Amino acid sequence: MPPIVSTPLRIGVLGAANIARGFCAGVAPSTRVKVTAIASRQAAKAEAFAREVGVGRWHGSYEALLADPAIDAIYNPLPNSMHAEWSIRAVEAGKHVLCEKPLCATGAEARAMFAAAERKGVRLVEAYPYRSQPQTIRLKELVASGAIGRVQIVRASFGINIADPKNIRWDAALAGGSLMDAGSYPVSLVRLVTGERPQRVHALARWSESQVDRSLVATMEFKSGALAQISCSFGTAYHRHALIAGESGAIETTYLNHPPAGGPPVLQLWRGMRSDNISLETIETTPGNGFLAEAESFQRLVAEGPAAWNGATPEESIDIALTLEAMLKSARSGTMVEVGA
Repeated sequence: MPPIVSTPLRIGVLGAANIARGFCAGVAPSTRVKVTAIASRQAAKAEAFAREVGVGRWHGSYEALLADPAIDAIYNPLPNSMHAEWSIRAVEAGKHVLCEKPLCATGAEARAMFAAAERKGVRLVEAYPYRSQPQTIRLKELVASGAIGRVQIVRASFGINIADPKNIRWDAALAGGSLMDAGSYPVSLVRLVTGERPQRVHALARWSESQVDRSLVATMEFKSGALAQISCSFGTAYHRHALIAGESGAIETTYLNHPPAGGPPVLQLWRGMRSDNISLETIETTPGNGFLAEAESFQRLVAEGPAAWNGATPEESIDIALTLEAMLKSARSGTMVEVGA
């Protein structure tokens, strides 16, 4: 039987990473979810972090948090290489899990994670805050309605500058690299708008001294005939945007986690097939904190079922993991790689 959960959904946070700080601040206004405990491998660190973010409970080990009966669900923002192990341990403890992207390092890990959740009757989902934004929800509606016709070409990018060599994203042992961090976003967006896993990928990368990808570009080929390109980097100025081109129109989006307060996030929708017969519509959407929107959607998933969740489905997350795995294999081998082979 699935566990009985409280209202609001009581969430425990694994670790004291910076992204966990942002998550706690983002969900603080919610009446649907409440961060009620923090765990760290050091009790003093857990206490200091909990006091900083206004949480009244803390544990000096991850195991203690999973055993806490006052917790319904776990938010897992641990390093990428630890996502599979600790998400599986959480679901085996009977907790629902919201796991930070990327869900894991391989397709096999993704399948094992969802199999464990199914056995225990709990929910496990991958965290992409942009998926819960009105901007992305409207994008999904437009594509599904045929507003641009059948999707043919997708280009999606995300780049940031990470100069600190001590940042864990540079650590190969922790499944670091630009693809596994920034790149998981454009890969997930391509999966969202095409509705399918790519058959083959071909990637090129520039490598850091720590042997993770500093920048990566990849092409994706789909059974439907669609083609996609993604790029990601730790060595560029910040940029995050996408173009989705169909047979009868195109959409541009920034697919942001937390749209800026300076103006509403927009979708640029072009309709028409010729340069002399194109109409442009700017669609404004409501800005908001992505952590809050995502966490409240997660609460509805737990309370109401999959139809209430606006994030990645298990099938999408497995496909994303398989695609990321194939892209890294392609970048290291210099050859085109079959996805899921």
